[in-house]
Amino acid sequence: MLAERQGQRAGSLSGGEQQMLAVGAPSCRKPKLILLDEPSMGLAPVMVLRLFDLIRRVREEGYTILVVEQNVRQVLKIVDRAYLLEVGRIKMEGRASELAEQDFVRKAYVGA
Repeated sequence: MLAERQGQRAGSLSGGEQQMLAVGAPSCRKPKLILLDEPSMGLAPVMVLRLFDLIRRVREEGYTILVVEQNVRQVLKIVDRAYLLEVGRIKMEGRASELAEQDFVRKAYVGA
């Protein structure tokens, strides 16, 4: 996704491109854990989809990723486990696939 920008300085990339760089760059160092805090904040919807696709691919390469994200709909598609927080307290936790099926989660967070 960023191959055509290889010679470009990171600061001159768009917000979405900078986020993709932030997600992909740590894999060059083979970390044990990648932490992402609100990676989709402020991004256009098309960039959010591209970013979550990149996060999913990095995860499939075997990296452990901790994501703090308000976009519950997208994050539940790519994570194994989730913790839903309300006012700083854990409201629900469990396998992402199980949480995505809960009526409360669908109504309150996913919009279904």
